[in-house]
Amino acid sequence: MSTSSSSTVLAGTAVVFDLDGTLVDSEPNYFEAGRQLLAAEGVTDFDWPEHEKYVGISTAETLAIWREKYGLSTPLDRLLAEKNRLYLELAAAETHAYPEMRAFVELLHAQGVPMAVASGSSRAAIAAILRGTGLDALLTTLVSAEEVPQGKPEPDVFLEAARRLGVAPADCVVLEDAAPGAVAAHKAGMDCIAIPYVAATAGDPAFATAGLVFPGGQREFTAKAAYDWLLASRAEA
Repeated sequence: MSTSSSSTVLAGTAVVFDLDGTLVDSEPNYFEAGRQLLAAEGVTDFDWPEHEKYVGISTAETLAIWREKYGLSTPLDRLLAEKNRLYLELAAAETHAYPEMRAFVELLHAQGVPMAVASGSSRAAIAAILRGTGLDALLTTLVSAEEVPQGKPEPDVFLEAARRLGVAPADCVVLEDAAPGAVAAHKAGMDCIAIPYVAATAGDPAFATAGLVFPGGQREFTAKAAYDWLLASRAEA
């Protein structure tokens, strides 16, 4: 298919990216920020398997769960500020965009496809990561869970992304690595390309609603496969 015909097929289509674990491998930094935060609160047994339980859930909602689970007395707003501070410090040192995901963003940009990032991270974190990876030049519409009533698995961030892009939810395709995000996309009435970050979750029923699933996560994802599927799905719509 030629470039011009591809553009015609994708006319009216928008793509919304989750950030952490989808565009960039930021989960190690989130784990370390959470581990340091909890250690300062006297919780010293927080490990990676425990962290994986919160992949795809907004930072604020995660901290609310931790306050109850670990009996933390520090106010939620102070915990959130400290978690964001620790995370931004780690992210500034090193955060990498997945190469095939970067290629996909560049391919969509070349075709003039509107794109947004909708994430459970703070707006400051989203902006810092995109700036650090150089993706800020291509992804300029950002939505943080801080800016909407509810985070994933509710559809608020995705619906707000569609609103800001000026497209109908049904014309959006979401890229997600976590089950709560796939649920949110489905609730928003959007199709989904799923790239499970945690391999063990690939069989989660939430991913069954996705139009395309890469069970092996980022090691299976390719820009070409995602783009070819996008063209085919839009041609059928």
